[in-house]
Amino acid sequence: MSYRIGRSGRVAAAGLAVGVLAPLGAVVAAAPASAATPTVTCTSAKSGLAAKLQKDITTALKNRKGTVAVGLYDRATKTTCSLRSTSAYDSASVVKATVLATLLWDNKKHNRYLTQREIDLTTAMITKSDNNATTTLWRQLGVTKVKNFLAAAKMTKTVPGSGGYWGLTQINVQDEQKLLALFTAKNTVLSDNSRAYILKLMNKVVSSQRWGTPAGAPTSVKVHVKNGWLSRSTHGWRVHSIGAFQGGGHDYYMSVLTHGNSSMNYGVATIQAVAKAIHKDLTPTTVATQRYAPTTAPKEVLPPLPTRNVAEG
Repeated sequence: MSYRIGRSGRVAAAGLAVGVLAPLGAVVAAAPASAATPTVTCTSAKSGLAAKLQKDITTALKNRKGTVAVGLYDRATKTTCSLRSTSAYDSASVVKATVLATLLWDNKKHNRYLTQREIDLTTAMITKSDNNATTTLWRQLGVTKVKNFLAAAKMTKTVPGSGGYWGLTQINVQDEQKLLALFTAKNTVLSDNSRAYILKLMNKVVSSQRWGTPAGAPTSVKVHVKNGWLSRSTHGWRVHSIGAFQGGGHDYYMSVLTHGNSSMNYGVATIQAVAKAIHKDLTPTTVATQRYAPTTAPKEVLPPLPTRNVAEG
């Protein structure tokens, strides 16, 4: 199957299914907290929902070690939740969603179609989290194009990793939520068919990597996910998950970023506790599906370059 995406955003493909924040409602004020212990804050146009989400996310994080950041937006109920939304984290493979968006944005600007090589690379990068494919695309694009996309997307706090180390790109929940907003609603940055291509790949992530934000997702929604995991000598394991969920009258997306985890599995469990609480509160009458939880702890490898050496712990 081949895809071509040009200036108009048209995708020439066999069998491709085509498929910013609104005003906020009532605000639930968080209890006062010290700078070292921020609390979850939620807003919603639906009565009682913000308070419930705030309580349940807080409960999910009770006694969890590490540092966790959370972002949520639900278009149907104009609901937002936020925790440490501006705190910076090493991206690990979550940045691969940004790499794909940059490629499609740049192609649209230059009225250029995806080549078969790029289709193969982007598919491997997103569905299998292939590091070699990511390094190839990162070098092809260059940091300048990545920065230009980030400016167009208003992701002003995302800083590309230097020296080719895309896995050390600095991200935060606020910017990841902006990225998911571009993926899931019409906008001037990404064409409709570029968005459809991104969501198609995020929906086809291999089963062993469908953990994190999909945990507890209802059977009525289509799941789109990209995860990242990386261990270093400081802050232990970084474990992240961004996801978008659409269908059955629902349209919401969330980002959960963590570091300071003792293991990959510990970080995954933290993210999934948060995700289950969110899915339950947004879709209380739907039976949740069972999602994969990893039983091993693979380590993502930063791309090796001859000019620099980054040691991982």
